[in-house]
Order: sequence, then C-alpha cells, then structure tokens
Amino acid sequence: MKVLHLISGGETGGSKNHLISLLQQFNKEEVILGVFQEGKLSEEAREIGLPVVLFGQTSRYDFSVLKKIKTLIKEQQVTIVHTHGPRANLFTYFMKKQVNFKWITTVHSDPSKDFIKGGVKGKVFTWLNMKVLKEIDYFFAVSNRFKEMLVKFGLETSKIFVIYNSIPFGGVYEQKVTRNEIGVSETDFVIIMVARLHPIKGHELAFESINELSNEGYNQVKLLLIGDGPIETELKQKVEQLQLSEKIKFLGFQKDVHSYLALSDVKLLASYSESFPLVILESARAETPVISTDVGGVKDLISEHHFGWVVPVGEVEGITTAIKEAIEDKKNGALKEKAYRLKDRAIKEYSLQRLYNDTYGTYLKIKDEI
Repeated sequence: MKVLHLISGGETGGSKNHLISLLQQFNKEEVILGVFQEGKLSEEAREIGLPVVLFGQTSRYDFSVLKKIKTLIKEQQVTIVHTHGPRANLFTYFMKKQVNFKWITTVHSDPSKDFIKGGVKGKVFTWLNMKVLKEIDYFFAVSNRFKEMLVKFGLETSKIFVIYNSIPFGGVYEQKVTRNEIGVSETDFVIIMVARLHPIKGHELAFESINELSNEGYNQVKLLLIGDGPIETELKQKVEQLQLSEKIKFLGFQKDVHSYLALSDVKLLASYSESFPLVILESARAETPVISTDVGGVKDLISEHHFGWVVPVGEVEGITTAIKEAIEDKKNGALKEKAYRLKDRAIKEYSLQRLYNDTYGTYLKIKDEI
C-alpha cells in the first residue's frame, strides 16, 4: 500500500501540524507528501526525513501540475490519494477518471465557509468546493459534529469515518520565551490566541471583549496574537480604533508556539467554525486552560466546566464572562487545576498511537476494495 497525501503546502497552522504528526507514525515507504508550493510544511517534513514531492505550481491556477501528479501516482503505484483542503480536492477531481486510486479527504474545516468574505470569487470557489466534495470516495471527519455536517451536505454516512486529531505529548517542551521579553508583566492576566489572521477566527470578537473588560477596569488583561494572515492590516486598524494597542500585541508567526502558550494564563479560541482545533491539545500539553467557542469537536474534549470554558459562537458576552471567571479562578488557585485535568484527559484520549491505528486500519479497509 502506498498513500499520497496531497496538500497546497502553504499551511502554517493546525492542518500542517496534524499532517506532520500523522505521517511521522508511518513507514516512510508507505507514504508520500505532495505539495503544490514550498512552505513551512515541506520544510518541516524534510527536516524529519519524510518523503516530499514538490509539484511546483507557478500559481494556484497552474493546471500543468496535473500531469506531474498523474505520473507520480503511476510510477509509485499509489493506491490511495489522501487530500487536504480545497485546492488538493479540486486537482484530484480532475484526475479521478484518468488514474485508478481510492480518494480520501480529511475535512479540516467547514467547506461552506472556507472562502468566507471572499466576495464573488469566494462564492464561486465555495460552489466549486461543494460540488467536488460529492465526487470523493471517503471522508475523514475530525469530530462527530463534522460527520453530522457532512451528512447534512448529502454525503453517505457509510463513506465518513470519524478520526480525531492528535499531537505528541511525550518529550520535553521548554518555555524559551519570558513575559518580560514580550512586554507583559507577571501580574498581567495574559490571554493568547493562536490562529491565522482570517475572518473565520473571530479576532474582532476578542477585541470587543478586551475593550469591554478595559472599560470595566480590568486593566491587567493583555491579549497576545500568534499568527499572520490576510486581514492583518484590518485587524491592526481595529485595535488602533479601539485604543487597545497597549493591551493587544501582534507577535506574528511563531514556530515555538509552546513557549507562548506556557507563559499565558488562558488560551482563547473565538472561531466561527473549526473542525477539531489542534491548538486546544497544544494548550493542554502546555498546561494552559482554554476558553473556546462551541465549534467542531471542542465539546468532545472540554465536555464539562471543570475542563475549561465553551461559549456560544459569535457572542462577545460569553467570552467576556469566561475571562472574568478565569481571572477569579487564577486568584483562588483553581485555574491551573482546570489545565491539569484537561491535560490528563487529552493524553488519555487523543494519543498519536490512536490516530495512527484508526487511520492505518481505515486505509487497509479501503485498499481491499480496490
């Protein structure tokens, strides 16, 4: 069995980390990572010895790469093509009737919202994205909620497998950055968001919450933003308009996310849509409690209040209330207890071994049908 994992290559967040963690578990003779462009994904994959093939698109509309992909599939005798993201899905759609393989995609996000706020072009891409989904053989949904979503899109239940994300929990993870180095004090209540600067991630909800807290006298609250993205300028302008530049810090992309999580009091995920965000597992590993909107499979991990906070999507009030409760929990020593419970549960239920076993076992079932 040989599996080609096909992805754009420009990913910097959860899907990148998910894929690298997964492929590390496999025999390197059984998997190939195919990318359309160079990026942090291909760099990190090569660093750990994963087989990487660059197809070298000159633009996202460069269809000449189809021939390269088809040649690779035939020469390497690829039996399964496992795609990640709309671009990989689209190009595999154009190959499906020309080459013999089984097609799986992992649904990392709500496909109806992948091009949110994209204008007319976004609407066209969304329509195409949804059309292509109907042609895929099998789906890996990273939460039960995402499986339910796919069924509502008209996809057959028998084609959908729920396989949760995971990250490594073993090893030593050091905190290499201090609060002083990034301009926050030990007495500050530090909130961190690790997310692309993209409309779907809900940064403006967080800004409104920080503004409310500031107006109520919670001057010790600081928000760290880790990540880059298409609306960076827009978000910085919003922070200036709200006069929150002293409370909200843009730290850009950081490879060492653990250090920033570890120095923070709480992790905030304010997204409008997610599948199963790896960052909540990374927060658990760093022993940082989580406030999250009720998206994707978050409630599968944070199922009760003593594991953290899950608040309604799109509501500033819920985020603000949770932050106030977290501040009180820090004062009485209960905040870290939430983090410890979350970590223990994550280690037990979201191991890399479980991810590998579920994925490999499903591959074998699918391969036997070829």
